[in-house]
Amino acid sequence: MCHDHVASAPLCFTMMISPDASEEELTYARQLGVPCVYTWVRDDQRDVASLAALKQRVEEAGLRLSMVGNMTVAKNAAIHLALPERDAVIAEYQRFVENLGRAGIGVTTFTWEPDQVWSSAPGESRGAAARRVDMDDLGARPLTHGRVYGEDELWDNFAYFCRRMMPVAEGAGVRLALHPNDPPSEQPIAGVPCLIRSIDAYRRAFAIAGSPALGMEFCCGCWLEGGAEGFGDLLAGLREFVADDRVLIVHFRNVTGTLPRFTETFLDNGYMDMYAVMRTLVETGYAGTVTLDHTPQFVGKYAAGTGTAYAIGYMRALLERAQAELGG
Repeated sequence: MCHDHVASAPLCFTMMISPDASEEELTYARQLGVPCVYTWVRDDQRDVASLAALKQRVEEAGLRLSMVGNMTVAKNAAIHLALPERDAVIAEYQRFVENLGRAGIGVTTFTWEPDQVWSSAPGESRGAAARRVDMDDLGARPLTHGRVYGEDELWDNFAYFCRRMMPVAEGAGVRLALHPNDPPSEQPIAGVPCLIRSIDAYRRAFAIAGSPALGMEFCCGCWLEGGAEGFGDLLAGLREFVADDRVLIVHFRNVTGTLPRFTETFLDNGYMDMYAVMRTLVETGYAGTVTLDHTPQFVGKYAAGTGTAYAIGYMRALLERAQAELGG
């Protein structure tokens, strides 16, 4: 695919860089033909000066900084479970979002996962180590926060967060991309419900927020893990939420099957035809970013960067095919 043809596409491939990205990292992104990059900054990098310097460094390399997150505020149990320090953490998050806006960075990411991503012992894909989930295992995990939480509690906490965060995000010109629970299990894990686990959960979240500042990370992997009976039809969901201007980031990932068990795979080795996903993105005129989300691990001296390179090459081929067939 020629570079100019990629550049003319409305969607933008992106890849993760370290928060102290070297010139070599940024050059690698350019060599892959990836015009956008994103990162997760440390707590000491949440100030305006650090964020602006990061953005400038990326832009001087000929790239665009598409998203900046911070794990401390974006994946915090105090917010999700209304722990005593909740208001203090939300205030930190508000300051971070305001600083992003001042630095000219328009998207950040968060989840409603107080224990973050759950996994079982690793599996394999074509002999490469890969993340695996078995709900028989996760369902037997002990309580992580001392008691069982109700789903209504978590929705109340989500509403509390939105009342305090959406006006700040709107004022800063920053949009928050909500990632689904991974895995999107109907069954609570370690005493905590998996709140964002279906298309209806997203619809409810957007209604609660009542603000265009709330968007989503459309994680193909999570949708595929839940399946049509759990999360909802992936392609229909893409069409609905792209039309509503909610999709800010697409996580491109394939898996072996639906819950209660799955293993993450290479893009061409799961149960989903990922071309159908890419074609839908082109058909809908999606203008956000698309990124590889997790990949089986290559081994030995060949490992560094190969997973990303393999996926980007595959994704570019899918995009070229979709554009050719649709006249894009």
